[in-house]
Amino acid sequence: MNLFYLLKPKSTVSYLTNKHTIRQGLEIMRAHGYTAIPVINENGEYIGTVSEGDFLWHILRFNDRDMRSQERYSVMDIVNEERNLPVKTDVSMDDLLLRVMDQNFVPVIDDRNVFIGIITRKDIIRYFYEKETGKPQTT
Repeated sequence: MNLFYLLKPKSTVSYLTNKHTIRQGLEIMRAHGYTAIPVINENGEYIGTVSEGDFLWHILRFNDRDMRSQERYSVMDIVNEERNLPVKTDVSMDDLLLRVMDQNFVPVIDDRNVFIGIITRKDIIRYFYEKETGKPQTT
């Protein structure tokens, strides 16, 4: 199976950059309805992921719900570099399956560590369903 069949390319996926503020990050996540989102640097390299919980814990730690004050903080203050570890394009489907047991999406990077997109849990489950049953998923 070619990984690129399942890949949602970077151009179709929302992500944050290391230059975004906490406020911008919250607004982007809210607009797209995500619960977690990748973060990349100015060179396009994958850094990590931030989740709704990361934003919540940041707000609680500083006890400041004012959105304007969140402009003082960067998403780099809350990014989790250990969550949603990326895979390279030569990853096996079995390894992808193991990854999505613990995370909603898997970031994909190229040989230069540049973020090229994500593969979602839903797409991997669909792949294995179709492989097992021999028929496409109907929903």
